[in-house]
Amino acid sequence: MVNFPIVFFSHFCDFSASSCCVIGSISVKFYIKNYIMSAKVIPVVQAEEAAEAEEEELVDPQAELREVCSQKPDAQNLWAKYQECNDRVNSRSNTAETCEEELIDYIHVLDKCVNKDLFKRLK
Repeated sequence: MVNFPIVFFSHFCDFSASSCCVIGSISVKFYIKNYIMSAKVIPVVQAEEAAEAEEEELVDPQAELREVCSQKPDAQNLWAKYQECNDRVNSRSNTAETCEEELIDYIHVLDKCVNKDLFKRLK
């Protein structure tokens, strides 16, 4: 016996598939038939499929390329200049100097390197 609680016009109906009751003007067998048919049409994700999808770890290709490009000599030189500026600014108690220009130069070189190969790796 399969029980389906149905709420319709504030009534509850527990029934088996072989019985028929009418709530309002809708036949419960008609409701069950449509419910079962809609379950066949709507795809259902199984727990195993969801677990497999969670196991696949997505990797950001931009992060990988930034790591590779940051090891190149031109990016290393600009990073060193930025660190020197940062150390200089941090050693002073009152200064108007910022390292914005050095940081922008470093990020520009890094992004230029990344953009050469990024769109080839995107799916």
